[in-house]
Amino acid sequence: MFLLPGFVIYTVFFALPTLSALFLSTTDWNGLSSQFSFVGFQNFKEILTNDAIFTQSLTNNLKFTIGVLIFQTLLSLGFALLLYRNSAWNTFYRSLFFVPTIISSVSIAFTWNFMYDPNIGGVNLFLSKIGLEHWTQSWIGNGHIAIYSLAFVQFWAHTGQMLIIFVAGIQAIPSELYEAASIDGATRWQKFKRITWPLLAPATTMVVAYTTIQSFKAFDLIIAMTNGGPSNSTEILSTLLYHEAFINFRFGYASAISVVFMIVIALLTFLQFRVLRLTKM
Repeated sequence: MFLLPGFVIYTVFFALPTLSALFLSTTDWNGLSSQFSFVGFQNFKEILTNDAIFTQSLTNNLKFTIGVLIFQTLLSLGFALLLYRNSAWNTFYRSLFFVPTIISSVSIAFTWNFMYDPNIGGVNLFLSKIGLEHWTQSWIGNGHIAIYSLAFVQFWAHTGQMLIIFVAGIQAIPSELYEAASIDGATRWQKFKRITWPLLAPATTMVVAYTTIQSFKAFDLIIAMTNGGPSNSTEILSTLLYHEAFINFRFGYASAISVVFMIVIALLTFLQFRVLRLTKM
């Protein structure tokens, strides 16, 4: 009986939609008509062999996710090492870094659309003020760098969230270990390498897995800032799925994309846990 509520919620909100997506992925349903035909694996064949936009979206997704994962993890860990002590100023700075996390993604998108504006945006104005006019450009209008500009906004918004996880992990490490290391003459780098980093493995696993899933499923930020443009240069799997379903009315095809999407995330998460487990060993 205690398991029943969780089982019902899991069934209604995960199991049934997943089975529904699997079923619809084998049809040509347009999302509106009551009539549809079974097409078998035709949707999956088109995705994997004849859809250049899907390939580009997957590539964009990987660029976006890898960029966010590297910089967000390194920045949040670096700030955590500076701010883990519970002083008044450290608490203030941790709260300050956490603020973007509680702001809606759409609000962040509108703010950074203004910051990236090529004419009056804060980024180009700042570069001009410090003598780097040759660096000014259309940050989200240039297809070569737009996905990286969005990745910057993503890890800017969520670094504070990962910072809190790392701070909790550092504070859970017994201080006696550092005291013993100091007595043995260990340097700061040796303490980090031999004590802090190995004992941060659970926190690091959580940060890496959460950041990967969060970045791969990014949707509202990209829709609000670029809507996948210019020329699909910021289209990722979640936005492609939305466009195919609600703009092109190819719900069957979008369901097939969602299945592939789910498999990709599952594989990436599995590989990350394997790599992190081997690292701990």
